Amino acid sequence: MQLKIVKLATRLGFPLLFIFGLVSCQKSISGNEMPLQATRSTETANAGTPASPPFNLEVILRGDNGAFGHVKFRQDNDAEKIVTLDTWVRDLAPNHEYKLQRAVDTNIDDNCTSTAWLTLGEGSTPQSIYTDATGTGRAGLWRDLSAVSSGSTFDIHFRVIDAATSAVVLTSDCYQFVVR
Repeated sequence: MQLKIVKLATRLGFPLLFIFGLVSCQKSISGNEMPLQATRSTETANAGTPASPPFNLEVILRGDNGAFGHVKFRQDNDAEKIVTLDTWVRDLAPNHEYKLQRAVDTNIDDNCTSTAWLTLGEGSTPQSIYTDATGTGRAGLWRDLSAVSSGSTFDIHFRVIDAATSAVVLTSDCYQFVVR
């Protein structure tokens, strides 16, 4: 067999043999099979979850004089339906106390009009964000969404307020999320 391959390569040249080798390695697709690319998109569309994303958000908050905040909003795929809200702020007043709040709309139109602000924390207990001497602060907050039906969709926006005066120091754009 090897001798025949060598003779064939000598007569036809290595380029033709190389092309033949590539073609022979291709998986044939019968009428019942889908190419890998189509299979992946089909799997994504039928992922077996009760709803489609966005389950997770990267929330950006902005304020005056370059003040900035970020909330990493994550919903694990678990029965407890806990949303983690890893929060980070910078360029705020040093050694000061702030609170993260959110408001949601059930009218899904990418226009957050709700003013029903809820202070976030550890579960249903509000928790503050404390800045250090440089005006930077972090807080690991979370919220239990087990009372909310999977697949529920909301428009949501966030703000950070001064804990002493309730003045708004950071605000976010409007985001949409789906409860897992």
